[in-house]
Amino acid sequence: MMKRFALILLLFSAVLSPVAAAAQGAGGAAAPVPTPSDVKPISITCDECPYPYPSKYLNLTTYGQDVRMAYMDVEPQGAANGHVVVLLHGNNFAGFYFGNIAEALRKEGFRVIVPDQMGYGRSSKPIMPYSFNDFARYTATLLRSLNIQKAMIVGHSMGGMLAARFATQYPAMTERLVIYNPIGVIDSRFDRPAQSVDEGYKQALGATYQSIRASLMRYVAHNPKAWNDTFETYARIRYGWTLSADWPRLAMVQTLIGNVNYADPVVYDWAHIKATTLVFGGADDYLAGTPAIFQERMKYISTTIPDGKARLLLLPGLGHVPHLEAPERTLPPLVAFLKEGV
Repeated sequence: MMKRFALILLLFSAVLSPVAAAAQGAGGAAAPVPTPSDVKPISITCDECPYPYPSKYLNLTTYGQDVRMAYMDVEPQGAANGHVVVLLHGNNFAGFYFGNIAEALRKEGFRVIVPDQMGYGRSSKPIMPYSFNDFARYTATLLRSLNIQKAMIVGHSMGGMLAARFATQYPAMTERLVIYNPIGVIDSRFDRPAQSVDEGYKQALGATYQSIRASLMRYVAHNPKAWNDTFETYARIRYGWTLSADWPRLAMVQTLIGNVNYADPVVYDWAHIKATTLVFGGADDYLAGTPAIFQERMKYISTTIPDGKARLLLLPGLGHVPHLEAPERTLPPLVAFLKEGV
């Protein structure tokens, strides 16, 4: 299956190498790039997106709406070690970008569950309130539907916020925890007023290839040369959504979810985490403002989790998505931490 995914990704990326190369201007700064003319509309349920494993679906009812939650259920390769890892994705992605992590874990005998949270990827896109409490509940419901009573939880970016909330809402289900390059490391509600949904929706509707690409380029702000064809593929996927006839619905869903990070902070959850935790990621993450701020807050998370149950591991020279930037440096320590719990 991973070979098939690699072939699909290669096809997506075949025309990208010249574009990615052109992105490197003088001194490594990103140069303006034209809107690609070969991107086709992509359904807002991501039917055309390259997923590393088949998607399955769980039917749910939420806020009076019948919806379905997509997920990948990756069986271990060889002898199973009896443990399950759940991978929680970030805001600009869905479960599809976790292919190399899932593959590394299945080779070590883990079963890996990769949900697309409601509003993302191949899951439904209902117009409704969104919250980390609901995301955590949907995830717990999915695990129970699969007769999984306990799992190791890995959350990246916004998924790192969700992982913290899941661990506090469902401590008995949380065997180990990895908070991986989280956003939301500061409660920003007292520094700026909340944006109106209507204004945010107008901005979301106006997304362009350039604005989408610039948003993802923040992930390699520490080193623009780290931008590669994989990042470019995901920029093209997000741009393809804007060409869909259903883009207005997805734009509204993205706006509603975007407010969750502001309105539902998890900075007060960390002190209530009971699981053994790895606070982990690239040290040169700019999403908190500067790498120095990010590093200070990651240290704060690790010391705030009580009873000495957290350890901090930051990888120098890597940014917000290390497993796409440098998997050879990122995957071994992540897998090693989870294997300690076996």
